[in-house]
Amino acid sequence: MIKSTIKGIGFYVPDNVVTNDDLAKLMTTNDEWITERTGIKERRHRKNRNDSQETTAYLGFKASEKALKNAGLTAKDIDYIIFATLSPDYYFPGCGVLLQDMLGCDTIGALDVRNQCSGFVYAMSVANAFIKSNTYKNILVVGAEIHSFGLDFSDEGRGVSVIFGDGAGAIVLSATEDENAGDILSFNMHSEGKYADELCTQFPGSKFGWSDRMRKEPENVTNKEVYPIMNGNFVFKHAVTRFPETMQEALEKAGKTIEDLDMFIPHQANLRIAQFVQQKFGLPDEKIHNNIQKYGNTTAASIPIALSEAIEEGKIKRGDLVLLSAFGSGFTWGSVLFEY
Repeated sequence: MIKSTIKGIGFYVPDNVVTNDDLAKLMTTNDEWITERTGIKERRHRKNRNDSQETTAYLGFKASEKALKNAGLTAKDIDYIIFATLSPDYYFPGCGVLLQDMLGCDTIGALDVRNQCSGFVYAMSVANAFIKSNTYKNILVVGAEIHSFGLDFSDEGRGVSVIFGDGAGAIVLSATEDENAGDILSFNMHSEGKYADELCTQFPGSKFGWSDRMRKEPENVTNKEVYPIMNGNFVFKHAVTRFPETMQEALEKAGKTIEDLDMFIPHQANLRIAQFVQQKFGLPDEKIHNNIQKYGNTTAASIPIALSEAIEEGKIKRGDLVLLSAFGSGFTWGSVLFEY
């Protein structure tokens, strides 16, 4: 029986630390206001918001290098790439092909996933299907984001801009028939597109305008269109409903219970959401890993960053049962349950 096992993992964040006090210099806010609402104390931003070198693909490249080294593999061993992001280097093509070139992989397939905060869960689920169908042997699954170039650091945008950070995480998912190896036991993916406008960036797009509009009438392109918008309370209420649902579904599909779980890693959207879910399931502190305090919400990158960090810190060991869950823009949500 073919198993999908995590052979290697790594993450990368920019060196530039941006604290809540730093943001208070740009907008009317303070550390207490941000901490109370999100749990975030600091996040990472690339040093120069207009840096054409430290891109989303580059962050993914740095995380992938670490994952490959951790797996004991080279770029030539990878036969497929799945890259999840909402902040690609170009509108098109996607970051997958850019990463293929940076790493020096063979002319392998590179798939881009656009499911925002749920992106890594979706990407990992797709990779698992390719592995289990014996299509590919070693798949590089990446979640990477650079949010700092596209946030509104004014009072108008503070409700969103204080939340997001830059970073990347990657895993090598490999096929094995080793009976002692870990395996993906279950997964689920869901969406509810009628709420797309509650958390989105509108421009550019075929609905709200394209490059000709920016060129001909830039004065009519509004902040609401070009910067992320979020109905925070609405998103929160749906998140605390969908998180428990997707978690329970993943456990039940695998014939497991919450008591069997060794570690739960939620998408790092808001510390209050994670704490609500932790309390609902009665999870002790040692069975949940949160790092939003240090990195903010890195959307598609948040789960692989947190997973990599938890493994590095010894919180997750080989054989442990781990649950990853996410909820975000779309709305989309889902989970992956696996033995590490």
